[in-house]
Amino acid sequence: MASTEATPAHTGKFILNNGKVMPAIGLGTFRIRNGDVVMKVMDWALNAGYRMFDTAAVYGNESHLKIALKTLLPKYGLEREDIFITTKLSPSDHGTKEIVEHAYKKSLENLGLDYVDLYLIHFPGTAGIPSNHINNKHIRNETWKALAELYKEGRIKAIGVSNFTVVHLEQLMANNYGVIPAVNQVEWHPYYQPQDVLIYCKKNNILLQAYCSFGGTSSVNMSMMQDPGVNKIAKTLNVSCAQVLLAWALQQGIAVIPKSTSQARINENISINFTIPNEDMKVLNALGSRKIKYAWDPTEVA
Repeated sequence: MASTEATPAHTGKFILNNGKVMPAIGLGTFRIRNGDVVMKVMDWALNAGYRMFDTAAVYGNESHLKIALKTLLPKYGLEREDIFITTKLSPSDHGTKEIVEHAYKKSLENLGLDYVDLYLIHFPGTAGIPSNHINNKHIRNETWKALAELYKEGRIKAIGVSNFTVVHLEQLMANNYGVIPAVNQVEWHPYYQPQDVLIYCKKNNILLQAYCSFGGTSSVNMSMMQDPGVNKIAKTLNVSCAQVLLAWALQQGIAVIPKSTSQARINENISINFTIPNEDMKVLNALGSRKIKYAWDPTEVA
């Protein structure tokens, strides 16, 4: 059963529904494509205490992470087993076990690893197929079957999904090939909080993991980070707005993978050692009425 609480600190962990332990806070690597930058960021992150790192085939940086891990794990006296690596199956690689297995092997080769700790279907839709076409459902089913087989063969430590709505989850659970997703990684922040997804995941022991915790900062949209309500709470608690947004998710039993290329912010993001009072949580929850989404939208995918 997935734990629904995380210690509000960098040592916090979640227990996934298959018993595997996953850090509550990880480092996201979306749009970090330069090898030198990846090396610096990974060095700072490992030094700060990060032990979970999130990437994806479509990010185009798996091979940079390979070099960073090979160089930096010995520097910090760490073994492969001391870190948690997540990568994701590209929407262009959905389908038969042969297709999925080939994509997984390519990610392993790129990362220089024998296995990943968590492998996710990155998006419920398949590349080249219209969002509303029923073939998305059929191919998604075949793709999950392939992942389930790789998991049962012991080649992946945990499998899950990303950007899945309740409809997609219900379809998967109706024919899950004996494996319930360990994680559903979705856009989640005060401006966008699909409560139906959170409720469904908690009911079915699927851990929700948030991306875009800071809103649209990856595309230089600072609207949520500059929200007056968020700023007021941050000032009252004497913490940063980023820390407020991360703590808000963690206090709901949601894992986070903040991305930054700043050493100061990387250190700050993992230093969550405070609790947001209930009244302030209500203020942040109320921002959900804005329903502002910054990333790709899976709701139209059949």
